[in-house]
Amino acid sequence: MIDPRIYLASRSPRRRELLTQIGVRFDLLLFRTPPREDAEVSEDWLPGETPEAYVQRVARAKAVFAAGLVVPRHIVTRPVLAADTTIDIDGEIIGKPRDEADAAAILTRLAGRSHRVLTAIAMARDERVEHRLSISEVRFRAVTPEEIRRYVQSGESMDKAGAYGIQGRAAVFIEEIRGSHSGIVGLPLCETALLLRDFGYPL
Repeated sequence: MIDPRIYLASRSPRRRELLTQIGVRFDLLLFRTPPREDAEVSEDWLPGETPEAYVQRVARAKAVFAAGLVVPRHIVTRPVLAADTTIDIDGEIIGKPRDEADAAAILTRLAGRSHRVLTAIAMARDERVEHRLSISEVRFRAVTPEEIRRYVQSGESMDKAGAYGIQGRAAVFIEEIRGSHSGIVGLPLCETALLLRDFGYPL
């Protein structure tokens, strides 16, 4: 009988909410955070790496590394789901802001134009690993420096790729999206459901 639970290798509360939304039962399987990061899941952008290659590599690395923790931690073997989200503007990867000044600079670049949001998901169990990629386009309206300042001061931008959350206050900046809303939030539910199905999870 299939055990109808998975592990989620993510600290994101948004990903937890999205899995819960579609009725997936999961337990968290976490590893170290800065400054003691695991080298196996480095999020450094490699020279010449495209945004598509980058986000898929990081998601796969997270899933594979987390799946490798199952045996040494003496826990039940289940599929492990991991994800990574990044912003692509003019071919440059934009991750989470370093500080408030960086967040304001990122939002200033995004204002009045379109950018791509790439979320890769990966699932691993034992030696098997599969992944899928969701790419969406988001267009910001013109945003004033005062609006950016207030948004950054809210604190919402600090833990999010591109320094904004579409599901939060930044929704007022967004003029148009093309693609997956849940993918922009951080876990594309269509692709996630298909990946779960591939691993025999009953949805």
